[in-house]
Amino acid sequence: MTNPRLTFHGAAGAVTGSCFRLGTTAGEVLIDCGMFQGSKTEKELNYRPFPFAPDRIAAVILSHAHIDHSGLLPKLVRHGFAGPIHATPATIDLAGVMLPDSAHIQEFEVEQFNRRAAHRNRSRVEPIYDSADVEACLSLFRPHDLGNWFAVLPGLRARFWNAGHLLGSASIEVELAQPEGSAPLRLLFSADIGPDCKLMHADPEGPAGVDFLICESTYGDTDRRDATAQARRTLLRDEVRAAMHPNGALLIPSFAVERAQELISDIGRLMAEGELPDIPIHVDSPLATRATRIFAKHHRELEEGAVLMQGLRARNLHFTETVEQSMALDRLREFHIVIAASGMCDAGRIRHRLKNWLWRDEATVLFTGYQAEGTLGRILLDGARSVRIQGEEFVVRARIRSLDLYSGHADGPELADWIKARLPLRHDLFLVHGEPAAIEGLAARLAGIVDPARILRPVLDEEFELTGAGARRIGGETQRRLSPEKVARLDWHNDVSRLILDINDRLEAEPDERARAVLIRRLRRALEASEKVDHPS
Repeated sequence: MTNPRLTFHGAAGAVTGSCFRLGTTAGEVLIDCGMFQGSKTEKELNYRPFPFAPDRIAAVILSHAHIDHSGLLPKLVRHGFAGPIHATPATIDLAGVMLPDSAHIQEFEVEQFNRRAAHRNRSRVEPIYDSADVEACLSLFRPHDLGNWFAVLPGLRARFWNAGHLLGSASIEVELAQPEGSAPLRLLFSADIGPDCKLMHADPEGPAGVDFLICESTYGDTDRRDATAQARRTLLRDEVRAAMHPNGALLIPSFAVERAQELISDIGRLMAEGELPDIPIHVDSPLATRATRIFAKHHRELEEGAVLMQGLRARNLHFTETVEQSMALDRLREFHIVIAASGMCDAGRIRHRLKNWLWRDEATVLFTGYQAEGTLGRILLDGARSVRIQGEEFVVRARIRSLDLYSGHADGPELADWIKARLPLRHDLFLVHGEPAAIEGLAARLAGIVDPARILRPVLDEEFELTGAGARRIGGETQRRLSPEKVARLDWHNDVSRLILDINDRLEAEPDERARAVLIRRLRRALEASEKVDHPS
């Protein structure tokens, strides 16, 4: 192999599972190694073998600590990787709490699954990795400050640029030495780009004049309304006021790292300024509790660090650590706010809070960030009248609201501006980390800025050779774990859940037992007819 090769093993045609493999004559390097989220079909990829040999990966460069970028690193170690993991110091601190939490969640949820599987005489499953794998993984981290070049492999060096997305987050510039004294080949991986005027961070940066740009597109088709910090707090204040009910609750599904701390800062400030009464705030996430300590440790690095510290000193702010403390929240009767992970409602304690409140008129659920296709959060935002959570059915009577001004991602205009600032671009722009509509929306914004022929849209497990004339696709369909039409889509698991809910609704709507019996017989006959078609005698 003379030319380097770049393979997209995640965040290709979808938002999660960021993992890009860069192959060179000196060895292979991963940019991120994240978990897939969304439909069960996508999440099952987390359990499958990697589409490459982990023991052949020489190093990992990690952009930031979010689980969709870092969450499979312990699995990589479990299956043979032993090289360095390069990251910023704050990213290492956050990974030190996020990855152990990920292992704990897996072990707990697998235990619950296996208990249910035993009742149904089904096969057991194993967690993707355990606490020992996490401990081994954390020992491999190597810290690097923003702006400082560091050697990764012979002839390959990298440096981090502030991405403005999360504490410690970075875009990654990679420089590859070329033969015969030619100029080095330069790649820039945007990772997740933060919006302008992010609550705690300076605006994102990056170098100009690279050869290949790999850029996120999460909100590429979205124009967010402009909002100053004061306008954002005013909108939050209005949502809280509208949610206030004497015996109600405001549930805020939230990423435990940074989003929770931003909400604490803004709600605390609104209360300190008299814009809101002193409402009890419960942060129902052990991970958020530990992450908050890290934010406090690094608060001088944050633009609004003093505001965060003011919010953390509020007397009405409470953190739940134990399961018993979390369960006790269900017995609260006066109006209160619960900030709980996960942000897309696919795991963590927010699901238990939803089971307790979703069916009540006096509750409000406020989403403050992106909801991937197939997640419970997306289903609720799309207007579902009933949902299934951990096998139970719940009618949706709570108010479902969205306030997307806390997103950690730049919107379409901001992404286009960030890309403009990276010009001139010598070769190709890869659009990743976005669903198809977002990718096409961003591509349309770049008309007249980037040659459309140079805007590439990689799909899962697609490989490119990076040549002196640009990127060239290589490889075939057989290498791909999922076809593009199955990525970032609702799957048959979602269809089954919807069908069960629809059947139950229809049965309840029938006037009497006789009518219900007739409907059940029709359903059985339909199943029997399907069986005969699929398995004729």
